[in-house]
Amino acid sequence: MKRFFIVLTLAAALLNCSPSTDNAKGEKPLIGVSMLSMQNEFIVSVSDAIEKKSSAVGAELIVVDAERSAFKQIEQIESFITQGVDAIIMNPCEVEASSPAVTKALAAGIPIINVNSATATQPTAFVGSDDVESGRIAMEYLAKRLNEKGNIIMIHGYMGQAAQIQREQGAREILKKYPGLNLLAHQTGEWDRAKSMSLMENWIQSYGNKIDAVFAQNDEMGLGAVKALEAAGMKSKVVVVSIDAIPDALQAVEKGTLDATVFQNAGQQGAQAVETALKIIAKQPYEKQVLIPFQLVTKQNVAEFKK
Repeated sequence: MKRFFIVLTLAAALLNCSPSTDNAKGEKPLIGVSMLSMQNEFIVSVSDAIEKKSSAVGAELIVVDAERSAFKQIEQIESFITQGVDAIIMNPCEVEASSPAVTKALAAGIPIINVNSATATQPTAFVGSDDVESGRIAMEYLAKRLNEKGNIIMIHGYMGQAAQIQREQGAREILKKYPGLNLLAHQTGEWDRAKSMSLMENWIQSYGNKIDAVFAQNDEMGLGAVKALEAAGMKSKVVVVSIDAIPDALQAVEKGTLDATVFQNAGQQGAQAVETALKIIAKQPYEKQVLIPFQLVTKQNVAEFKK
């Protein structure tokens, strides 16, 4: 099985770091990291934050890309166990299918921290955000923009992944709250810009001017929908909101092509996952669940989120 390893070996200058980061053997802690997909810009941002924090505190990482495969992710966790890592940070591919990876790590006595996404099996700790909240924020925004009446299309992420399930849950809670809102169609765009654009093109042919708004469960898909709507000359009449606040989305909000996005803090998620792992390794008190709030981003406040 082909694997991609990014091993961060600390420079000599980091040898003077605080001894509190050392493991039980007096060595720098080794953390295995399995990420959902390094083709996803937000996930790459979380991974970058993990690497940055690890370098700052004096930890060594083995980072691998699960390439959206829960099967591959389980194999990666098995490899981490064999390598004797001190802790594992996992960005789960799927709620159910990635759960055996958690079970295997716990059975081996290795703490496992889920970052950004959840599994059915409870890990040692979870660091991320409440994706139900993000779905509520996005749909509430559409309800206000549409004066609580109109036809909405929802573009799902990768089916079975925690963010997809929870963002849909939050959105549907708000749809029930406003009887005047109608879910016209919904389908997965698999977190992908090109696939979402193709879906939107099909819906434009099917529903045309009946479409009042689009809720895409991430920015990549939201930007794909915007491109299709622009090509059809419909964007000025259709409100589009998505989630994550990646740089492309922030630029689109600033330009006015994307109406809003919901900021998810990749930097804090990655950094706090590492902090939690180190606390567990050092047998210090830690939070079993760290939730970082989402924030609505519109043209009015987008400057606050642009770096």
